Amino acid sequence: MTVQITKGVADVPIAATPSPAGKSRRSVFIRRPFFTASLLIAAAYVLAAIFAPYVAPFDPVKQDFNVMMKAPSVVHWLGTDSYGQDILSRVIFGARYALIIGIFSVMIGAVGGLIIGLAAGLSGGWAEWGLMRLIDAILALPSLILAVAFIAILGQGVDKVVIAVGLSMIGPFARTVRSDVMQVRVQLFIEAAQLMSISYLRVVLRHVLPNVIFPLAVQVTIRVSEAILVSSSLSFLGIGVTPPTPDWGLMIAEGRDFVSFAPWMSAMPGFALALLLIALSIVGDGVREEFDPKLRRDS
Repeated sequence: MTVQITKGVADVPIAATPSPAGKSRRSVFIRRPFFTASLLIAAAYVLAAIFAPYVAPFDPVKQDFNVMMKAPSVVHWLGTDSYGQDILSRVIFGARYALIIGIFSVMIGAVGGLIIGLAAGLSGGWAEWGLMRLIDAILALPSLILAVAFIAILGQGVDKVVIAVGLSMIGPFARTVRSDVMQVRVQLFIEAAQLMSISYLRVVLRHVLPNVIFPLAVQVTIRVSEAILVSSSLSFLGIGVTPPTPDWGLMIAEGRDFVSFAPWMSAMPGFALALLLIALSIVGDGVREEFDPKLRRDS
C-alpha cells in the first residue's frame, strides 16, 4: 500500500512581497530624481528673484552705449543688449517679474474659480447651468487670446498683466472645483451632517470646502508655468510688460532683430524661460502624482 504524504500549507515557503508601506517610507526625493532636480532649479530661481538686487552684478535698466551688443565676456557674463544693458542682470530680475506674475495671476484664477465652482456645484438648477455656460465660453478660447482681450481693456503694465492672466485662468479652476464639489456633495458624511440639522453654511465650510481646497492647491502648482508662459507671450507680442522692465518675453522680442549677429540677446532669456517652465512643469506633475487624492485612490 502506498501512503501519500501531503505537505501542509504552513510548510510551504512564501516569497516575501514588498510592502506598500515600504514605498511610502522612501522619500519622494529619492524615488523621483527628476522631481528633486527640478525642485532645486525652481528654488534657485526663487532665491535669485528674492535676492536679485544683491545677486545681479549691474543695474538691469542702466544703459551704457559704449558696450552695446557685446558678446559674453568676463565683465558681462551673458553679454549686453542693444542698449548696453547687462543681460545677466536683466535675466535675474526677469525671474522676479516672471514669478510675481505667475504666482499672483494663478492666485487670482484660483480664487475666482473657487467661488464660481462652489456656486455652480452647490446651487444646481438654472444657476449652475448659467455659470457653467459662462465657464464653457471662457474655456472655448485659449488663455493667451483671453489675456490679449483683457489687456486691450485694462491696458499695459505688470499689474495689468497679472489681472489679465488671472482672469483668463478662472475657467479651468472653476471646472475643477465644480467637479470636486459634485463628488463631495453626494457622500454619506454630507447627508449625515444634513440629517443632524447642521447649518448649510457650516457643512460647506467644514466638509465641502476642505475636500476641494487640496485638489485646487495641486492645480495651482501646475498652472504657474502656464501663467508665466502666457505673460511672456504677451510681452513678446508687445502688449504686456512695457520697456525698460526686465521681462524675459520683452528681452526675446528685443533681440530677435539682432539674432544673426548677436544671438545671445534672445538666447539667454529664452533659455532661462525654458528651463524655469520645464522645472515648474515637472514639479507640478510630481506634486499631483504624489498628493492628488484621485490618483492615490486609483493606484
